[in-house]
Formats: sequence, C-alpha cells, structure tokens
Amino acid sequence: MRRNTIVTIMVVLAVGYVFYMIPKLATEQTQVNEYKYYSQFYQDFVDGKIATVMVVNGLQAEGEYAVDADVAWQRYTTSVPPDPELIDKLMVVARERGLEVEVSPKAMRLSDRILAIAGTYLLPLALLVLFWLFMMRQMNSSRGQAMNFGRSQARMVGDHWERVTFDDVAGMHEVKEELEEVVAFLKQPERFRQLGAKIPRGVLLVGPPGCGKTLLARAVAGEAGVAFFYMSGSDFVEMFVGVGASRVRDLFDQAKAHLPAIIFIDELDAVGRLRGAGLGGGHDEREQTLNALLVEMDGFDQNDDVILLAATNRPDILDPALLRPGRFDRQIVVPVPDVRERREILEIYVRDKRMSEDVDLELLARRSVGFSGADIENMVNEAALLAGRKDKKRIEREDFDEAVERIIAGPERRSRVISESERRILAYHEAGHALVGESLEDFYPVYKVTILPRGMALGYTLSLPEDDRYITSKSEMLDRMTQALGGRAAEELVIGEIHTGAHQDIEMVSKIARAMVTEYGMSDDLGPIAYGHRSQHVFLGKDINEERNYSEAVAEKIDAAVRGIVDGCYDRAREILHGRREQLDLLVEMLLEFETLDRADVDALLNHGVMARDLETNDDDTPTPAPTEDIVGRAPEPAERKRGAVPPGVPEPGTP
Repeated sequence: MRRNTIVTIMVVLAVGYVFYMIPKLATEQTQVNEYKYYSQFYQDFVDGKIATVMVVNGLQAEGEYAVDADVAWQRYTTSVPPDPELIDKLMVVARERGLEVEVSPKAMRLSDRILAIAGTYLLPLALLVLFWLFMMRQMNSSRGQAMNFGRSQARMVGDHWERVTFDDVAGMHEVKEELEEVVAFLKQPERFRQLGAKIPRGVLLVGPPGCGKTLLARAVAGEAGVAFFYMSGSDFVEMFVGVGASRVRDLFDQAKAHLPAIIFIDELDAVGRLRGAGLGGGHDEREQTLNALLVEMDGFDQNDDVILLAATNRPDILDPALLRPGRFDRQIVVPVPDVRERREILEIYVRDKRMSEDVDLELLARRSVGFSGADIENMVNEAALLAGRKDKKRIEREDFDEAVERIIAGPERRSRVISESERRILAYHEAGHALVGESLEDFYPVYKVTILPRGMALGYTLSLPEDDRYITSKSEMLDRMTQALGGRAAEELVIGEIHTGAHQDIEMVSKIARAMVTEYGMSDDLGPIAYGHRSQHVFLGKDINEERNYSEAVAEKIDAAVRGIVDGCYDRAREILHGRREQLDLLVEMLLEFETLDRADVDALLNHGVMARDLETNDDDTPTPAPTEDIVGRAPEPAERKRGAVPPGVPEPGTP
C-alpha cells in the first residue's frame, strides 16, 4: 500500500505540473522582444513605440510595443532600475510628448511568487528526487527479497483464522485423547514436570488421505492457545542450495521467540524422505534440509517448549533418524472411520443442510464402509448438488443413493450409445457377477446391477459389505475371486466367446491369488512361507525391484499354486452358473429391459421369478408382505448367511 501511495502522489504531481506549464508554454509561443538595456527601452518609449507599460515589483517592465506600422503589436519585456518613482516619471514624459501610453503597476502577491518559483524550479526538482527515491527503494526491496530468501515461509495462526476445536472433530476419540495430552502440557506444564515427565518432542499423525490429519492439527491450534506455526513440507525446498536448511533454522527461531509454541509441518514426507536414496547422495538439497530439521528437533540445544506436530500418509519412506525417540516420540494412527464415527461425521456435515425425513443417517453410515471423512463430506455435498440440480427444496434419500454411486463408480453416462449385441454381452457379464455373488456364502450382498455406463465402466455390479471387517479369511478370499470370475464364466457359458471386458477382474484375481501364495502362506503345497522380498528402496520404488529368495523349482511351484487357485475359482463359478442357468437368463432379460436392478429386484427375481414391484399379490390374489428394509435399504435375503469383506487395496469386481 505504501508503494502504491508513493506512485499515486508522483503521478498527481506530474499531471499538476503539466497543467501548470501549458498556459506558460502557450504564452511563450508568442514572440517576445527582450530589451537588454533600459536606455533602448526608454528611447522607444519616447518615440511612441511603447503602447503599454506594466512595472512588476519595480524590477521588470512588460507590455506591448509596435515594431513598425505594418506589424501588429507585440509583447516586450525589460529590466528597469529600482526606482519607486519610475511610473511617475514615465507618466510625466508621456504627457510632455503627448503620447497615449497606459502605464500601471502590477504588484505580485507573495503566494503568486512562491507558486511561480515552485512551478518553475522546485516541482521538477521534487519529481526528480521522488523518482530517484522510488528507484532506490525498488532496488533495496529486490536486494531484501534476495537476502530474505532463506527466511521461513511459516504462517502463525492468529485471530483471522477460523477457530476449530476438538468438538468440531467427529470420531477419532483415542487420537484426540493423545493430542489433548499435548495441549494440557502446554497449558499446565507444572502438572507434568513435578512428576519428572517430559512431553514428547514430536507427534506424527499417520493415516490414509482424507482421514482428518490436518483438521486435527487445526483443532490443536484452536485448543492450545499458544503460538502455532503452520508450514508445508514442500515450502522448505527451493532451487537454491541451502535455502531449506536456512528456513528450518529460521522457523525454530521464530518458535523460540514465542515460547511455548507448536510447529505443524503438513506432508512431512516431502522433506523427511530416507537419506542416501537419490542421485545427489549426501549433497542433495533435501537431505541438507532434513539434517537441519534433525538437529533442531533434538540436537545440542534443547527445545523443551517447542513441540513439532507433523502429518503424512507415507510413514514407510521417512528417515529412521526422524522417527527415533527424542524426535518423533509418538506416532498416532488416524484410521478410516468406523460405522459409529461415520455417523458422527455425517451429523456434522448435514448440520447446515435441509434434509428430507426419509434420509436415515444410520443407514448411510453403514452403507459407506471404507469412506474417509473427506469422502463423506464429498458424498453429502454431491447429494446437495444433485438435489439442487433437480430444483428440490430438500435433499432426499435417492440423492444420497446417487451420490454414493458417483463416488464409488463415477458419474452416469447415458449419452453413450451401445449396440444391442454389446448390451447383451454386458448383461450376461454383470448378471454372472450378481448370480455368483448371491450364491456364495462368504460374499456380501449385491446392492445394484446395471448395464448403464458410469465413469470408466460400461456396466458394474455393486456389492456393499454390511459391517466393518479388518481381517479376511481364506474362504472369503476364494469367494471373492469366484465372484470376480463370474462375469467371464457367464460370457463363455452362454455366448461361447470371451471378451476384453473382464481384464480388470483377471488382474484383481491374479493379484489376490499370488498374494495368498507368496505373502499370506495360504498354499497347502508351499506352506506358511513368504516368498520374494520387495525392495523398500525409495528411489527405485517399492514394487519395481524384487529380490528373489527362492529357487527356480520353487518359482514353478508358486506359478502352479497360483494357477491352481485361479482355475479352481473359475471352475466353481462355471458350476454355479451352469446349475442356475434359468435364473441367469432371467436376470439378463430384466437387465436388458430395465437396465438397472436393485437389491430388492435381484432377490425377487432369484426367489420368486418376478420383479419386486410384482410381489404385492400372487396369482391367486393372496397378499404377500412387502419387503422390509435392512441396513442397505433393500429387501433382505431369505436366509441368513455370513458376509465377508474385500481384502485391503483390492478394487471392486464386475467392471468390464
């Protein structure tokens, strides 16, 4: 603002000076005769060539004179002797000679004289000085930026930040308890010091993306009431050597000036990666930054009242020296929320939303298994956008259903034109997934089957678990692979030809089968032994380099075991479809007609041979109870069965 003000003042002065000089320049364009000697002026006056005489301040005379009879009157100027009676003398001479001369004094006021002198001499000089000062300031500013390049870019949380407390963070009760201990130490340090306890120097928040690590840091800032400095890991490293280390030192210097203080570094893996893994070796700029951070956290100088809070979703690539006790003493895992925590998160995000009465938050929480806090926020926002798109006054249940599917599979693409032959292939593929999934004991229920394109998929079968599961049994993994191969098996059984739509299913099945043999020890022939060692080298990547700690003979056994598992699951899927061929054809017929079947429709078709809407009455007009709703809002299955869960990191099957 100061720089803009200076520039504005200079512009105004320059414009004013231009307007001041315009009349003067216009006057100077008229030819002005200057008498060098007063005697010559006096002679012309006596000769009658002078028409007007105006004496200015008794030192200068100006007026009009005639050069000859053919030339119009022109202006003149001359210096006159300092005689107070000059005008009277000129008047006497004019009367004696009979001249018609106008003689009058013109006294200039003090303000006019000051303005004349300022406009002529001082204003140009002032503009020149201001321009010089402005240029020098610009040079000093550039030099200051270069000298301050190593200053920390950290921002200190102040009153302008939106205050967030632990009450605004839903779920994560154990995590908040750990962080409340840090806040309590900063507020009441003597309570711990009298027992000889030391607060952890650093607290590392670890968890998947979108689970609320940064939100927890904001809550700590709102609860602690002490100086809180925020900085991203990428803000340390620049193109110039030594900048990162300098910013680390400056950051801790700022924190020491505001003791007690908390420093929060988001995305710590940007600066805390394992040393010695890059091409630069020990001279890498990132490593110098990490060295400075290690020294500041626990070096020769003690920083007991400075607590470092950091967040990352890649703790496996951090340097071991950074994670040792004395630096990051405590690692707090921020997991994906469970069903109770998802319900609490939903209650926070729907507080300012206008909800319909048919929206059940408990039902939504149970349907959104595996959703992070960011996913839940996105789901609620998507539902609100969908309701607004349809010009609704409230968000209804169908809007949330569509929002869940958009997050899982992507937006629907009804504009894509698919031929009838391809629609039939897609229908058999998705019906195969659905029928095999419904026939397996350890696979969770089918929620929706559709042949409408959504996202990158031409069609999909959506199966949702009913509860949170954290371990997976061998039988559940086998059922998982069997259901995934149901689409390919249906194509081969009915159409007699296989297509490329099952490539994701095959990739997923191969990954699960190899993990069962080499990682989980689930092969009867090879036993509980881990085969192959994945390199943890950061520069090469985790999955690029693999150390083979087994012989070629064992490799053949591994391949045979993987092949045996996959073939067994494929044969099992074909047997199921062959034995329930009529139901498969019925599902395909309904898919081709209605394009989408929900869980109630699938249950009604498999158990009664009709759609759910036709179950209100039987042929003999005997009323049939309407389907009741369960945790996913659809009709329950006729018999209870155990439901499994998908192994971590495995995508949904049934996406051709």
